[in-house]
Amino acid sequence: MIGGEVARFLVLLGIFAFVFLITQVVLRTSIERRAHVGAVNKRLKMIASGAAREEVVTILRKNDPVLLNDAASPWGRLYFTFRRNLSMAAVPWTALQVGIGMAAIFSVLVIIVTMAIWSAAYPITAGVIQLILAFAAAAALGVPLMVISFLAQRRRKRMQEQFPVALDIFVRSLRSGHPVAAALDLLTQEMEDPIGSEFGLVSDEIAYGADLTDALNDMAERWDLDDLRMFVVSLSVQNETGGNLAEILDNLSKVIRERAGLYLKVRALSSEGRMTGLMLTGLPIFTFVLVFLLNPSFYLDVAGDPIFYVGFPLMLLWYGVGVISIRRMVNVKV
Repeated sequence: MIGGEVARFLVLLGIFAFVFLITQVVLRTSIERRAHVGAVNKRLKMIASGAAREEVVTILRKNDPVLLNDAASPWGRLYFTFRRNLSMAAVPWTALQVGIGMAAIFSVLVIIVTMAIWSAAYPITAGVIQLILAFAAAAALGVPLMVISFLAQRRRKRMQEQFPVALDIFVRSLRSGHPVAAALDLLTQEMEDPIGSEFGLVSDEIAYGADLTDALNDMAERWDLDDLRMFVVSLSVQNETGGNLAEILDNLSKVIRERAGLYLKVRALSSEGRMTGLMLTGLPIFTFVLVFLLNPSFYLDVAGDPIFYVGFPLMLLWYGVGVISIRRMVNVKV
């Protein structure tokens, strides 16, 4: 009897051990495969799917910000910022396509809202027209631009976090005897997006005959990162004066990490002001759009008042002044 219980226990223990080992193997294989797939950046996926290098470069650089000179007009600077945000956010459409789409949505909203107000027996006064244009602009222009800006800053932050790690890999590759081109190619294969595809673009541009410094400088301008600019300056100085590039970049990596620590401290100390600025700039637009959609009479009942004709444009102007002032106050440079 006792021998039978022992045998049964051993059989159950063996079954449990077998199932446990199989589960561990399956889970480990799945996790490793998922990690491998996650490490492949967009550029490598496009190349693996059969796309030509020229086509890959064209797709990834379709929203590169145009060159901006010191004499550029305010509208030129806004367009430059718009293209840079589209590039950083990895929006799959060009700046022209996004602009046409927002203009089309604006026109459709103006027509729909005007017909809805007219069918509700509200008089189409100058104040109502101002209200319609403001709502269409907020919904078709303001909300998409804020979403694009949010996505761009999130990927830019990710790029900033990845750069010290990429710099360490670059330094180790140089110390192991690899040339600069091979070190760059290693980054394109090992790093995730966005920095993996960005260094891949640099590698492709060098292969097509571009200068290393120019290609890296274009990359720094696309992302507006001072860390990348310091990296470009270090490479330029080393090319002109010579020296141990690995040691120079190793010191640069330490400086960047210390600067990142200081930057995080400044962000922590200014977090209340930045959150207040975000709420004061973004919340009015979302609130205006939602209230107008849920309870349009809240605005339409007063849109016919003569004071509204002057007060509403002045309120929008004052809002713009407040947005500019808040952005300058919370934009702390490190």
